[in-house]
Amino acid sequence: MTDNPIIKWNEAGEKKSARWRSETGSPPPKKVIIADDRITADIAYRQACEGTALLWRGDFQNARQLLQAMARRADEKPRRHKSKPATTAKEAFNLHRQAQSQRARTLGMLLIPFDADHSIPLRRAPDVRSACEQVYGIGTEPYITSLRGLQGLIGAYEWRKNGVEIPALAARIHPHYGVFAPIRSEYVELVNSAAFPKIMTAQSIAFDIGTGTGVLAAVLAKRDIQNIVATDQDQRALQCARENLDRLGFASQVEVRKADLFPEGRAQLIVCNPPWVPARPSSPLEFAVFDPDSRMLLEFLNGLAAHLEPGGEGWLILSDLAEHLGLRSRDELLAAIDSTGLKVAAKTDVKPHHSRVSDTSDPLHGARSAELTSLWRLVVK
Repeated sequence: MTDNPIIKWNEAGEKKSARWRSETGSPPPKKVIIADDRITADIAYRQACEGTALLWRGDFQNARQLLQAMARRADEKPRRHKSKPATTAKEAFNLHRQAQSQRARTLGMLLIPFDADHSIPLRRAPDVRSACEQVYGIGTEPYITSLRGLQGLIGAYEWRKNGVEIPALAARIHPHYGVFAPIRSEYVELVNSAAFPKIMTAQSIAFDIGTGTGVLAAVLAKRDIQNIVATDQDQRALQCARENLDRLGFASQVEVRKADLFPEGRAQLIVCNPPWVPARPSSPLEFAVFDPDSRMLLEFLNGLAAHLEPGGEGWLILSDLAEHLGLRSRDELLAAIDSTGLKVAAKTDVKPHHSRVSDTSDPLHGARSAELTSLWRLVVK
């Protein structure tokens, strides 16, 4: 996909085109037809399944209702066409991911037009200009995006505005669009309650690798560590972390730096919470969850010893969900730790308490119900 992709269609006998926007990285649909309030959900869903996008010209609220009706049909389809059940957790995961991807592609075929100022030229359309400007910047030209993508953008806008309550901070973290929100508080609590290495003092240096919203750097700062370097390579994450740390009053304690994993130098404590699932992301927005071939995990382990001060520790925060899904074994993880000149000094586990743990309708319920999140204390051999 090019930096400025164009979507093309025919309307009222004329060839038209506009800028295409997709934060998921999907290319512009090749076939586009005009749709309005007269189209039925069955026809819309069938067209979308066949790869035909629907550029909406009717009432905006009717478009929302149509998308909901299409979603119901997408969710009913697997039940109507039952295939052979998965025999392993890994197979169940792959089938689940495949179904999710197909559902996203289908529902992403309902498109909404935008004017250059991010306003929507449809009846009863909401004012989403502020939400769009946070993600896209100041508008310069009309464009088209999917209604489903717009809903995700609006949801992220609300998360950013309202924030996520972090008990360890007694404050809120405000995630930006595309930056992983710390809604699973158990991993934050692990970092908040773990005893520091014996060599640590308030003036010691700590690194937070892949800082995201800056939440773990903020926890370390609240625990009176005065010299923290928080790194990330994503521009949105860097801006997000800086804003959160400044809002919380920790800007003088934490330097947010762009880096692919480690900054220069050594530290007495290095914390990393990499993506937990070694699978290929289906969009750029999923890189905070999926780590292809465990790339970030292995690069963190490979570089850790060279960046630790003598007597220092690396804190690896990792769920064992991948093990329960058959995507990575415990033996593989321990072998990777051992091969990089490290050893496990201790490990603290906590049981997740998010809603999916008890959701028996989740295709991955078995793995989620057995999941533990752990803080691995790693030291140089």
